[in-house]
Parts: sequence; structure tokens; C-alpha cells
Amino acid sequence: MLNNAFVMATLPVEDIKRAVKFYTEKLGLKQLDSPEEGSAIFEAGDGSQIFMYQRARTKAEHTAATFGVDDLEATVKSLSARGVKFEQYDMGPIKTNELGIAEDGNTKAAWLTDPEGNILAIVSRGS
Repeated sequence: MLNNAFVMATLPVEDIKRAVKFYTEKLGLKQLDSPEEGSAIFEAGDGSQIFMYQRARTKAEHTAATFGVDDLEATVKSLSARGVKFEQYDMGPIKTNELGIAEDGNTKAAWLTDPEGNILAIVSRGS
């Protein structure tokens, strides 16, 4: 039923202007026209999108959106140079290196938290 449906990540944000600035200036996403005030839509790779809507801060303790990239280390280094801070974890099999990258078998991933408290992951497409 949904196997051919377009899917979009939806994230709550406390301050839409702050979120737009982070997602455009730090992450390099392109902002699209939004259908309603107090919201924003961003275009990412392969036609994927992120929709944001303004609301009181929520507490997420899980990954809200995941980006797949071809070169995880280069992406992490590039984003770090733009001021993005990557999380450091030491939780069982998830232990990040100095860059914030964890490797578990063939899986490589890094996590960051946006200014709104949403946890984002970046994974190697080979993962």
C-alpha cells in the first residue's frame, strides 16, 4: 500500500527562525516554500524532505531523522568545520571516536542534536 508513497520526516521546533538558520546555514539544506506560517520544509537528497512545525519544546531521546551519505568521515569533518557538534557515546556497542563516528560491524554512524533538541543521525550509505 505505501511501498511507493513519498515519505517525509516531521520535526517539532520551538523556534522556527533558529531552526531554519541551522538547517540552511549549518546543514546546507535548501528551504522550500511552506504551506503554512510557523512551519518550514527543506529539500534533502533523492527527493526526500523534512517538514518542521513550531510548538513547545519536546524531549526526544531517539533519532528523529537519518541522512545517508557516501563518505561519512568527510561529511562529519565538513559539518564540524561549520560549527556542528557531534554527540559522543559510549553505550555498549555504540562507542564514538574523536570525530563522533561509531562503527558496529559494517555500520558507521554519527549523531548530532539540532538547536531544537531533535537528534539527527548521519550514516554511511554502505551501512
